[in-house]
Amino acid sequence: MSQTDKPHKIYLDNQSTTAVDPRVMQVMLPYFTDYYGNAASRNHAFGWAAADAVEIAREKVAKLIHCRPAEIIFTSGATEANNLAITGLAQNKQNLKKDHIVTIKTEHKAVLDTCQMLEKDGFTVSYLDVNPDGVLNISKLTDAITDRTLLVSVMHANNEIGIIQPIAEIARICAERQVVFHTDGAQSVSKIPVDFSAWGIELMSMSAHKMYGPKGIGALAIRRKNPAIRLKPIQYGGGHERGLRSGTLPVPLIVGFGAACELALNEMAEESRRAAKLRDMLLSGITSELDGITVNGSMIDRLPGNLNLSFTNINAEALIMGMPEIAISSGSACTSSSPEPTYVLKALGLSDDQSYSSVRFGIGRFTTEAEITTVISRIVETVKRLRQ
Repeated sequence: MSQTDKPHKIYLDNQSTTAVDPRVMQVMLPYFTDYYGNAASRNHAFGWAAADAVEIAREKVAKLIHCRPAEIIFTSGATEANNLAITGLAQNKQNLKKDHIVTIKTEHKAVLDTCQMLEKDGFTVSYLDVNPDGVLNISKLTDAITDRTLLVSVMHANNEIGIIQPIAEIARICAERQVVFHTDGAQSVSKIPVDFSAWGIELMSMSAHKMYGPKGIGALAIRRKNPAIRLKPIQYGGGHERGLRSGTLPVPLIVGFGAACELALNEMAEESRRAAKLRDMLLSGITSELDGITVNGSMIDRLPGNLNLSFTNINAEALIMGMPEIAISSGSACTSSSPEPTYVLKALGLSDDQSYSSVRFGIGRFTTEAEITTVISRIVETVKRLRQ
């Protein structure tokens, strides 16, 4: 097969990661070669330029989620931000009188694994069930909170099934019970509106590579209030980022993160409308040609670009391998090496067979209508062939 004969590769795994927007890359490039100073170098123009760029980016990140720039702490990504939020809060000596954490069974591994680590240190963790549509039952949360509850951690939008949780309501309940509330916003920030301040969120994790920014940079938003939320750092050496995240700041990545947030703020409404239209087109095209298709999770409380489907009598891995030119997944990238059924779908009540037959589609900024048409055709063709 010649180079020109190779099929066009189609990327529909945007919940896993996104391409860096060329506009973001253009903003980043000078900070690799021209403005390469250390933002902590306060004695010369190179350092001043880098520090200014960091603070401008911090303002852009804060503006996207409606918080104050001083509430943004840069990290290497949402995984580190989740660890800093949960472990940092739990290990702060001022919080030793409380040893209970509440989360949900469909959380990202960065939260679940951190909670399991804390259980070994003596903490009690309640892992709440979700409804069959993937949404948390608020009454279960209310019942789970006790006088010893330190933290509630519930992700805003799920990375596998795209389900959006009622974050403002959860934050209100936590405030009434004097419990700190953390949410993993890696999937939601840039795709749907987020209001950190108005909703009463106290800790929120973000990651640039989920919003057409570079990998290796994210943030933890920490509400500044009285009394202050005090976290114990999880790494030391230099006292950067208010002493919470030591290490030389990756200025080009931070600049890219800020640029990605600025684009998202300006284009989110139209981009979300377009992604939802393409998602609905994909679903309609598949279900009009095939039977035995089940949508996993609510279609109402769902990210606009997410679709998770089960195909009766089909092995998801066989379906994916049958279309090598199309990038889709059978679950989270963080658990793709596991032979077990995805725990998120199991939490929705799916059987092993249903879980093994499920595929996630992630529609993004650069997905075209023509690509969706091609994917529908290839899905229908491949499923029919595998079912024979």
